[in-house]
Amino acid sequence: MRIRPALSGALATCSLILLSSVSSAPAQASGTAAPTVPPTSASATATGPTCWYGACYDYVYGRQITDTSGASVRMKIEDPEVDPAQTGEHSLQELALQDTARVSTVEVGWTVDPELNGDSRPHLFVYHWVDGQTSCYNGCGFVPVSRTVTAGMPLHAGRAAEFGPRNIGGDWWVLFGGQKVGYFPGSLWNGAYDRAQVVTAFGEVAENADDVPSCTDMGNGRWGSGPAASWVDGYRLYEAADRPRFTVTASSPGSYDYGKASATSFRLGGPGAGPC
Repeated sequence: MRIRPALSGALATCSLILLSSVSSAPAQASGTAAPTVPPTSASATATGPTCWYGACYDYVYGRQITDTSGASVRMKIEDPEVDPAQTGEHSLQELALQDTARVSTVEVGWTVDPELNGDSRPHLFVYHWVDGQTSCYNGCGFVPVSRTVTAGMPLHAGRAAEFGPRNIGGDWWVLFGGQKVGYFPGSLWNGAYDRAQVVTAFGEVAENADDVPSCTDMGNGRWGSGPAASWVDGYRLYEAADRPRFTVTASSPGSYDYGKASATSFRLGGPGAGPC
């Protein structure tokens, strides 16, 4: 097996924006790509992968501009193949909530990231951004509250679960399967981020810049336009004036696409460049 260098410009291990009273989880692994929400420029037309933060990213996503205290979706949990000849690549599905400027973010989902987790299984993850700065997976101020549902734990591929961040009392709580996993204290944002204006549910493949298109799967590797693809459904908003309504987009439909899109659901996935 030929191993290529890790992603150039490795991401910072962990934001310094921590609560002094809260212990953080281990810093993000060197060379592990952070989850990134699809940019605005990709929302109108298919533009190909977005290269930023030291990696290239392909997306299939549903987005809504609104104002809400939280959101949730049900997602199929899969075990996509991540290119074993690369380092720093991953495949995930998640729900992200952001402010209007898209610099404050709370994220929850599942990821297959061999470098981060040490295996090729899907794992629950949480992540956040403050003022456009990366943090670290499953820590950097995240406060766990459950002994049975924990950030970073392995999940069962083939099952489905509800994922959702909600702001409760000024803190961003993360829920999985209806249970509270923990919360990001509002003080991480100095109390300035307590409602979200951009809601995005998406599949993401992180690729090395010299591995585009990658053979890494999105979802279960089946085309999103087909009946056997992975999916997102049951989209809900909390304390919002708007009804839930996704607009669905694929950044590289020749590699990863979507199908059966509605206001609250869509299918997504694809094989990328084909078998690894």
